[in-house]
Amino acid sequence: MNEKPKKIRLGDLLVHNEIISEQQLDFALQEQKLSGAKLGKTLIKLGFVEEDKLLELLSEQLGIPFLRLKEFHFEPEITQRLPETTARRYRAIALKETNGELLVGMADPSDIFAYDDIVRVLGQNIQLAVVRESELLESLDMLYRRTSEIFSLAEELGDELEEQAFDLDNFETEDAEDAPIVRLLQSIFEDAVQVKASDIHIEPDEHVLRIRQRVDGVLQEQVMNEKRIASALVLRLKLMCGLNISEKRLPQDGRFNIKVKNHFVDVRMSTLPTQNGESLVMRLLDNSEGNLDINKIGMRPDMQARFIHALHQPHGLILVTGPTGSGKTTTLYGALSDLNQPERKIITAEDPIEYQLPRINQCQVQEKIGLDFAKVLRACLRQDPDVLLVGEIRDTVTAEIAIRAALTGHLVISSLHTNDAISSAMRLIDMGVDGYLVASAIHTVVAQRLVRRICDVCKEDYQPTAQEQLLVDQWLKDNSAQGSFFKGKGCSRCNMTGYKGRVGVFEFLEFDEAMCDALRRNSAADFSNAVDASEHYVPLSRAALEYAQEGVTTLEEVCRVSEVETV
Repeated sequence: MNEKPKKIRLGDLLVHNEIISEQQLDFALQEQKLSGAKLGKTLIKLGFVEEDKLLELLSEQLGIPFLRLKEFHFEPEITQRLPETTARRYRAIALKETNGELLVGMADPSDIFAYDDIVRVLGQNIQLAVVRESELLESLDMLYRRTSEIFSLAEELGDELEEQAFDLDNFETEDAEDAPIVRLLQSIFEDAVQVKASDIHIEPDEHVLRIRQRVDGVLQEQVMNEKRIASALVLRLKLMCGLNISEKRLPQDGRFNIKVKNHFVDVRMSTLPTQNGESLVMRLLDNSEGNLDINKIGMRPDMQARFIHALHQPHGLILVTGPTGSGKTTTLYGALSDLNQPERKIITAEDPIEYQLPRINQCQVQEKIGLDFAKVLRACLRQDPDVLLVGEIRDTVTAEIAIRAALTGHLVISSLHTNDAISSAMRLIDMGVDGYLVASAIHTVVAQRLVRRICDVCKEDYQPTAQEQLLVDQWLKDNSAQGSFFKGKGCSRCNMTGYKGRVGVFEFLEFDEAMCDALRRNSAADFSNAVDASEHYVPLSRAALEYAQEGVTTLEEVCRVSEVETV
């Protein structure tokens, strides 16, 4: 039977149950008038009541369940019966159907007007549940993808281009919000932000257009038959970046800022001429994520404490190493954020500048005009810095300047493209830097990778294959802690991948006298032996395996970051 929710006065209910006082209610009502927000949200924001306590009270008074959406198995075909506009307007989500009745979760199930409209839209009986608003919004972002909308807009734009048959070289994009090209790009960016994509690839093929998004380090592809829209998309994006729209033979780089779903996103774009047209890659830097905090880079507490201790040394060189896409930039910016105090002069040499930080002097390397890392560093040293960040050590000259700066009273932080911490020091020697200088300057190396997290919703037990078990036995030489392993089965929350999000795996190396002595003798073998004998050193493969034993990631991901093949 379709029963309307009881009409209750939330404020009176909370006062009656002695959760808030009359004075707190009066104050909240005044704040509500100013903000226009719902009373419950206002009370939570003011700190007068905890969200879970409020929802549990609503659940009890209305006689409906309180569901935690993070643990819920969604059925996308059920969820999408409720249009996205209605779901977001009323903070509601369709959950499951039983005997012709639809269970609908609401952040405010006492809203009778919302209830009536949802029943009208669905055209069937519903039962209510109360859910956390934050979990509901996250679920909506995950379940309402823009895929069909993108395909529809692409087709509309393709038809428009065909009808007008104009020269794209002279194409003037419209500023109107309802222009097909504007709506298509808006949908592409919204979809990317919803799934937390780090990059968008727009790639024209011979007969189709491929739009790919990198989510949790893996590309997801959408293929469109409207290849003729590729030039229009490229042209519009070039204009947004302020690039030369007539130049199609040379690569170009640019950036712009957009606001997508209350997220301020900095977009860094690169173009590349290909056989079938210009290929675009856009790196999305979400400034609202707050991921520049050193406490959020994913280090274990004991390792983080040692890293912070290293950062607060008065001088020396700290290296962060790993391949492209391993999270080095996040770690570097996290380190800068920790060091960013009024009493320190911090200067960076970057290519490109990814995040803008207050109080820090950030210099963009521009090799086209001869302003390379070496020249920027020489200029930086004349600016009386306490801390220098070198975006990347690419050549011998840059390495020598960075090391000499570290030896002359400066703290230098930089990145290096190597596979592990052990090879970093030898890499500098291979570049031509004297071993005794490397030994004197470096005091800490952090190597890192990113592994995908197992989806919490569809996590299940996993029995290792024979090959994986051999590797586990090899890594755990003492076989003291076999533990259990897990994998994700695949569900709507993780887009059927079995993974949701990523976590950093770190290898932390502090140089001691034995390591420095080996470097002075340029002995790679002795250096490796000295590292293995170090008390606190844990290789990347072992650190990743510990995450697998804890159920954070899979053995598949461990093998990937350990650069071994499974059969």
